[in-house]
Amino acid sequence: MKVIKGGITAPKGFLAYGVAAGIKRSGKPDLGLIYTLTPAVTAGVFTINSIKAAPLLVTMKHIRTGKSHAVLVNSGNANCYTGAMGLKYAQESTERIAQLLNIKTTDVLVTSTGIIGKPLPFDKIVDAAPHLVKSLSAKGSSKFSRAIMTTDLKEKEIAVQITIGGKTVTIGASAKGSGMIAPNMATMLGFITTDAAISLKMLKKALSLANERSFNSITVDGCMSTNDMVTCQANGLAGNKAIVNEGADFKKFYAALEFVCVTLAKKIVLDGEGATKFITIHVKGAASYKQAKTIAQAIANSALVKTAAFGSNPNWGRVGAAVGSLGIKAINEDTMKITFSPFHKKDIAITVGLQLGKADATVYTCDFSYEYVKINGEYN
Repeated sequence: MKVIKGGITAPKGFLAYGVAAGIKRSGKPDLGLIYTLTPAVTAGVFTINSIKAAPLLVTMKHIRTGKSHAVLVNSGNANCYTGAMGLKYAQESTERIAQLLNIKTTDVLVTSTGIIGKPLPFDKIVDAAPHLVKSLSAKGSSKFSRAIMTTDLKEKEIAVQITIGGKTVTIGASAKGSGMIAPNMATMLGFITTDAAISLKMLKKALSLANERSFNSITVDGCMSTNDMVTCQANGLAGNKAIVNEGADFKKFYAALEFVCVTLAKKIVLDGEGATKFITIHVKGAASYKQAKTIAQAIANSALVKTAAFGSNPNWGRVGAAVGSLGIKAINEDTMKITFSPFHKKDIAITVGLQLGKADATVYTCDFSYEYVKINGEYN
């Protein structure tokens, strides 16, 4: 596997761009579009929050076809808790893009990120759409990545190449997220593109597995969002023999996809609002993966553990208390061993060893700093 430049437009046949439509008061880019020259097999994963933003409802309906041609994203406004009008605007956004690209409305996915509860300035999206479509470019990945940022400090993108059946297959991706991050998706959006030929069934399986090991294994503050989603589009232009089962080709594709997702997930944590430390939490010797993951998440979401990390204070008692709060009877002082890497460094590792089985899990998080409180106290 080789890491290359290009982000979401690195795979063959993908174009992207981002513009400033005026949705954000700052005047920064806030409207992005991904387009594939040929229809792409498409899989998606979505927040489990029972309150879902209007664009997610539209996308979840459109993605049932198993394919897509374009993905429209706006930042600066979540279009959530906006009632019937918000749903109407989300639907009409896809209709407008479909008209400009001469494709089916159901082939357009849409999502939003930003402030909840404010009406979407739909007229600004309509006005900016023609310029956005005309500007689509094979070099537009960075423009897109900037357009989907909210409190993010950095663009988050990556691309890799692998060889499958003698053909070069490329996977590219872009993501946003820095706060309101919790497992089972959090205020984060992820967009993955690939020119691999792969069946819908295998693409869904690969994305689900990769998502579990990456975006569902990060937390910044334990707060779950209403808008999160990750999509993966595969247009087949690499020309490889289609991946239709869990053979060697699938394993190679999956390994690259997981690498891409984990890399972006770590970038999200590293860009956590006010973060000064990156924390990796390993739980080993658990009775099951689910148990290990639950324990790791409890530690990662502990405000006391996170503030201790900020203060470079290796307070193992806080870790033990977080594990104990789960009420797992088999875990006690005799069956748990807690170890730390040096807490004064930027990268910290916390390892919890159990004597319950052979399962393990890893969760990534960051510390809580003064700046986190300031950013979220003023966010409006």
